[in-house]
Amino acid sequence: MNNLTHTIAAVSTPPGKGGVAIIRISGEGAFDIADKVFSPASEKKLSDFGPRVQIYGYIVDSGERIDDVLLTRFPAPHSYTGEDTVEIACHGGILVSALVLEAVLKAGAMPAAAGEFTRRAFINGRMSLTEAEAISDLLEARSREQIRLSSSTARDALSTKIGDIRTELVSLMSSIYARIDYPDEDLGDFSDKEVLAHLYNIRKKISSLLSTYKTGRAISEGVRTVICGKPNAGKSSLYNLLVGEDAAIVTDIAGTTRDVLERSVPCGKIMLRLTDTAGIREGEKIDEVERIGIERSREMIKKSELLFAIFDLSRPFDEQDRLLCDLIRESKAPKIAILNKSDKPKVFDCDMLPLFDCSITATMQGDGGESLKKIEKAVNELFTDEKILVGEDAVIFSARQNAALSRADEFITAAIESIEAGFSQDAASSDIERALGAVAELDGRAVSEEIVADIFSKFCVGK
Repeated sequence: MNNLTHTIAAVSTPPGKGGVAIIRISGEGAFDIADKVFSPASEKKLSDFGPRVQIYGYIVDSGERIDDVLLTRFPAPHSYTGEDTVEIACHGGILVSALVLEAVLKAGAMPAAAGEFTRRAFINGRMSLTEAEAISDLLEARSREQIRLSSSTARDALSTKIGDIRTELVSLMSSIYARIDYPDEDLGDFSDKEVLAHLYNIRKKISSLLSTYKTGRAISEGVRTVICGKPNAGKSSLYNLLVGEDAAIVTDIAGTTRDVLERSVPCGKIMLRLTDTAGIREGEKIDEVERIGIERSREMIKKSELLFAIFDLSRPFDEQDRLLCDLIRESKAPKIAILNKSDKPKVFDCDMLPLFDCSITATMQGDGGESLKKIEKAVNELFTDEKILVGEDAVIFSARQNAALSRADEFITAAIESIEAGFSQDAASSDIERALGAVAELDGRAVSEEIVADIFSKFCVGK
């Protein structure tokens, strides 16, 4: 990561052929560097043009014209990073964009590190850490719901909620400190009863945000999902249905799937981190390779957050099915029974279906569209709160946010218990102050450099 006094530059669009590529320059020397490499077609000086105006001209390196481009200046603080920023739109191509960037670096810029533009925006107060996390998720989005969760409207809603909690905590602390520092002047704004009312209100707001985490995490990070069943029950067919392509080999031969297959796929509103496993069975005919695959399946079941247990309705419930049920009984993850091959005569009869949160009658034949809709509905009911309007409401979505809010909730609860036990506001002040510190971690006001570095390391170069 460069020093903040350095002017940085990078290509901010993906490599490859395209209509346009964007080279971004940011820092105190951005305009001077632009002057060295850019020649306006009108032959005016760059400084003659106003901010946020696209200027047509040429990138020149050692007297050689590299490309004709459009250049835009964004004076500080009204830019993405909060610094003087220049964006050069050149023709999209690996070589031409590399040559334009090379000219900029020769003129004095330093290559930007991954996420450095957004990190500078955070340091310069252009966005909170929570907003930066949302932008990171937006760049990685693979579903419409992830885009909604990371939208500017959702980011603003979350920032507003966090800001409201912080403001109320600051007001409360100010009143308590005034009373502590000047006990004879009665300067505190709030009585013990009023402090208690404020604490209950703050805890209610924190609890409301914490309740959104299950939905936010399921959309943003995804749910570790394992497909399990005995051989030939239809596991790989279900995997292919959810993935939307023939990603797993499907045959009538037992033991075809001998290793773990993994893919992240959207399922309705949420993301499944999907795993297809080797069929669970026992017997002398199992070779060493399949045995290893089965053992891996058992381990994946233990780690799962959602289980799809698939059964074949055209075959009797047998000891292999019972073995599977006994295995997954130990898991605390939600369990969905997929009763496959409903298009064939039913001979399956199981007394262990109460083990599952729900069961779905399905067929993987044809396009499987109706079966997929049933699965999506069941999964969304298990992992999302239908009352939450994703993209409009404030939703927390990262483990860091959840941990910080959980700590704040614990400290507020401790402060409430202290005052209800008859202790003074002074005794509760340390817990309230700790709660304020935990809330400050959410927007980056009080967070370690290690956490900041970890968040921005997930960004691409140029963002």
